[in-house]
Amino acid sequence: MSPELQSQLNAHLVADGSDRMEWLRARATGITATDAAQLSSPRAIDRLARQKAYGTHFSGSKFTEYGKHREPALAEWMRQRCGVLPSRGLYSSMSNPRHLATPDGVGTSPDGTELLLGEIKTSTKPLTTIPATYRRQIYWQQYVMGARRTALIWEQHQNFVPLGDPLIVWVDRDDREIERLIDLADQTLHVLSTVYS
Repeated sequence: MSPELQSQLNAHLVADGSDRMEWLRARATGITATDAAQLSSPRAIDRLARQKAYGTHFSGSKFTEYGKHREPALAEWMRQRCGVLPSRGLYSSMSNPRHLATPDGVGTSPDGTELLLGEIKTSTKPLTTIPATYRRQIYWQQYVMGARRTALIWEQHQNFVPLGDPLIVWVDRDDREIERLIDLADQTLHVLSTVYS
């Protein structure tokens, strides 16, 4: 990684992920990629603002627990195949410190000048098309990090047993969708500060 890229990443690191409570507190201050995945339309703004203000009852499921269990092995697979290193860091956007993302992986192009990201997913379904929520999450991460491409690592399983090797699908940045997400995120932050403060 070039010194310029490394310096840029270091300057926008909010929490390194080693302290989960610190990481969770920092995430609560802004719009994360997980939040942005929910921003499908203006109708989603109030629902997300309410969740940010009051929390949610969802504490995980056997599927999310399985995904957490598989993530280290899939992160190593991603590192070996794509050169994208596992990451737990929470980063803020250069343009707005309340726009946040924790990509599953951060790396660079072979010449070290272009930032590449990684996103890991497990599913009981085959990858025929990337779900819109995953695309929004990936686009938001690309915007926050200043990246142009993301390696989506997709592992299908049946009854929590992997079905063969994961797939790698490269997702390119979509600036039009990113602009739409930024607008919806800023509206959500406005509602959060005026209605739910």
